Amino acid sequence: MSAIFTIYIYQPFLNILVGIYWLLGQITNGQPDIGIAVIIFSVIVRIIMLPLNLSADKSEKEKREIMKKINQIEAKYKGQPAVLKQETKKILKSNPGTLISEGFTLTIQIIIVLMLYRIFKTGLEGADLHLLYPFLPAVDTPINLIFLNQYDLSVPNMFLNLVQSALIFVVEILHMLFSPIKSSRKEFLSLAIFLPVISFILFAMLPAGKKVFIITSLIFSIFLLVIKQVIFWYHSFLGSPSAKS
Repeated sequence: MSAIFTIYIYQPFLNILVGIYWLLGQITNGQPDIGIAVIIFSVIVRIIMLPLNLSADKSEKEKREIMKKINQIEAKYKGQPAVLKQETKKILKSNPGTLISEGFTLTIQIIIVLMLYRIFKTGLEGADLHLLYPFLPAVDTPINLIFLNQYDLSVPNMFLNLVQSALIFVVEILHMLFSPIKSSRKEFLSLAIFLPVISFILFAMLPAGKKVFIITSLIFSIFLLVIKQVIFWYHSFLGSPSAKS
């Protein structure tokens, strides 16, 4: 399993990142910034995953419908745990696509986390440079892992961790504001408050390079959310009676 992960997932993305770093070196006369390379790399990964993200949007709506049905049967069979369990299984079995999509998305996210951890913990420091493809132009080693002459991407950084958590808060707030279903107080506390705090704690000791990746991904997500909402408002305006008149 480790060899499959290395050859078919880790190695290609490591080469893409190092290739971007080399290209930046050509543009900047031999002074590339690995942090800028990570930002470009993040955008490329998000574009590659865009179809999956669009599919996740559809799954999110379906998941809300499932939760709505489960809440209804919980109220209906409150004093009948055996019946409640049976009815819940029926609902879940009737929507296998949503569960499969959720599991697939989670698997992809875990793979990306493992890949980035290895890249910034040991890979770019030299341990995995033997995995670079022969056709890739040579880069000066050791690779400079300092971003903007300030942030060492191979070690944890509390400021970048704080920025990451703040952006998670913004993303969740936008999700709630743009959602057609009003969020409950419980959802607000769990997603907009606890999730950023838990993320800050869990990611505190991860290399800063991963945080740059996540920060870029979150900004990309905010951009997509706003664009989709503007398109929705635009079509809603065109479809309104006042716009037609």
